[in-house]
Amino acid sequence: MSERINLLDFDRQGMEELVVALGAKPFHGRNLLKWIHKHGVTDFERMTDLPKSLREQLESRYEVYVPEIVFEQPSFDGTTKWVLELRDGQRIETVYIPDGDRSTICVSSQVGCALECSFCSTAQQGFNRNLSTGEIIGQVWQATRELGRPPSNVVMMGMGEPLANFDAVVTAMDIMMEDLAYMISKSRVTLSTSGIVPALERLREHSDASLAVSLHAPDNALRDHLVPINRKYPLEQLIPSCKAYIAGDRRRKITWEYVMLDGINDSIAHAKALIRLLQGVPSKVNLIPFNPFPGTDYRTSPPERVNAFRERLMRAGIITITRKTRGEDIDAACGQLVGRVRDRSRRQLRAQAAAGEG
Repeated sequence: MSERINLLDFDRQGMEELVVALGAKPFHGRNLLKWIHKHGVTDFERMTDLPKSLREQLESRYEVYVPEIVFEQPSFDGTTKWVLELRDGQRIETVYIPDGDRSTICVSSQVGCALECSFCSTAQQGFNRNLSTGEIIGQVWQATRELGRPPSNVVMMGMGEPLANFDAVVTAMDIMMEDLAYMISKSRVTLSTSGIVPALERLREHSDASLAVSLHAPDNALRDHLVPINRKYPLEQLIPSCKAYIAGDRRRKITWEYVMLDGINDSIAHAKALIRLLQGVPSKVNLIPFNPFPGTDYRTSPPERVNAFRERLMRAGIITITRKTRGEDIDAACGQLVGRVRDRSRRQLRAQAAAGEG
């Protein structure tokens, strides 16, 4: 591991404080941020408007380390999956989704995921560690270089639970929205969470990014099975916390992610229960056709059942969109990202114990 400090870990305030500590002026920190993110420059000698003494200090003690793209896989539908290798050999996945003049980057926040959602391939890989701010924003840095411009949208919906890596994710999102960096609107930076309620309440104080919630069930009994974090933070806590997140801004809505599982959560009775659950909450529902992965017993809901579910929600006045599956042929669709994870979670220990008992 390098002993140098990675400047991708710093937002505007952090960069200003850093250069002041090195004897320079705060505006040099802003220029440094601009060189790295807006211009994609990692060589300090090319940052010609920084004082020579500052550049020398940066060269001796700091670096701009970006995770390396080691594999690129295009889909027939234009989606591209990038596999990025980190310094410790772990691998994460980032997905680029084009849509006309717009582009979306799906960014990972952890190596693996510890939440064990039963329908998600990423969750079956186990969990190793959180990503640093630099490893998160480094995915956007790489995407910007690959595309020749910043993405239109960033969604924190890749590998991991973003709110379980709070500080690094919030700092990275700040850099995404920073005028001196990527200038992405707050309405186009979306954090997707399974519902860690205390962190969600804290997020309201530190960020105004858009919010998406992995709901997937209209009642606690079913959600306990599909999204186990619900056992700790049930719907009676989650829904009011989400409503409070957007309070005071009539233009904002919570996006509810709802994966459609054949015979599990896709009946009209489930739709009616979902309507009751979301009553009074400014909402948009994304219905997501389930993306199969090896070893799963779940199946994708038939299109006619998805359509009936959507129509029932629409009749109740809830904006509902059936998300078009993108990148399924390259395992880049929602819930399919796996990277390369050396599992350090308790599930590995449980599996080993079970094998020993057998």
